[in-house]
Amino acid sequence: MEEPSAPVVDPAELLSGEEKIQGRSLSQIAWRRLRRDKVALAGGAFLVFLILVAIFAPVIVKLLGDPPGEFHQTLIDTDGGTLLPKGSFGGWSWHHLMGIEPVNGRDIFSRIVYGSRISLLIAFFATLLSVVIGTILGITAGFFGGWVDTAISRLMDMFLAFPLLVFAIALVGVIPDKAFGLQGNQLRIVLLIFVIGFFNWPYLGRIVRGQTLSLREREYVEAARSLGAKRPYILFTELLPNLIAPILVYSTLLIPTNILFEAALSFLGVGVQPPTPSWGGMLSDAVAYYTLPSFLLWPGLAIFATVLAFNLFGDGLRDALDPRANR
Repeated sequence: MEEPSAPVVDPAELLSGEEKIQGRSLSQIAWRRLRRDKVALAGGAFLVFLILVAIFAPVIVKLLGDPPGEFHQTLIDTDGGTLLPKGSFGGWSWHHLMGIEPVNGRDIFSRIVYGSRISLLIAFFATLLSVVIGTILGITAGFFGGWVDTAISRLMDMFLAFPLLVFAIALVGVIPDKAFGLQGNQLRIVLLIFVIGFFNWPYLGRIVRGQTLSLREREYVEAARSLGAKRPYILFTELLPNLIAPILVYSTLLIPTNILFEAALSFLGVGVQPPTPSWGGMLSDAVAYYTLPSFLLWPGLAIFATVLAFNLFGDGLRDALDPRANR
């Protein structure tokens, strides 16, 4: 007696309905990896919160504090000669959530909130300038090679050896109060963005150059050449999309470096000038009042938390966009 033969199953039926296998794009894979990294998500959430605070600073200060330039001499102890805030914890109250400054009595909370605008504005636009210059010169050096690569590489070495901090102090010190249709802190902010962004591009340029040297030998680039593709097509269609991931990752790691550099310049007195609040300037003012730790704590904590959040998110983003990652 013959055994009944197994029924023939159409493979298409196995892939129908809910059991159908769906492909995932690179962005979906990266987002899935990033969601698993709780530390990176926490850093990203804090950055979103910080950006919202900077955008809605006037509304926040109106609800929870006083304008950053408003003096409160009545809250300063003038009888004892210390010129420190009255009360405990640096003049803390429900209306002054972080206390007030010595001597003038300005609200520290409102100055921290408005200071985030200066730090993020300078850091973001300086990083954008570095990314544009570094990407253009890096991909040009890596793709064309030869004397073009040699010239751009030596230019990178010159910029990397340049004493940026000394140059920034000297340049900001000799700049007039009015130039290029700008004046005051507007001119200083534009100048800081230019100095920080223009002299930091070689760090990104080297990464882009190295990645381009590797990508230009890949099979899909050779296939494009064999089909008669022109150089602009290969650069913008084949190479640049594959460089977005490393550029994006390094940008998130370059922003905190620019925040620290701006804070250092403001701390040295060549950054944004008072009464416009900046975190570095607040640290500089707090040095003379070491007996009031809250005055030093809040701007230092703001810089520390912001830089840490950018670094954590950048590390998580790097792991998520790594094509060799198995998790």
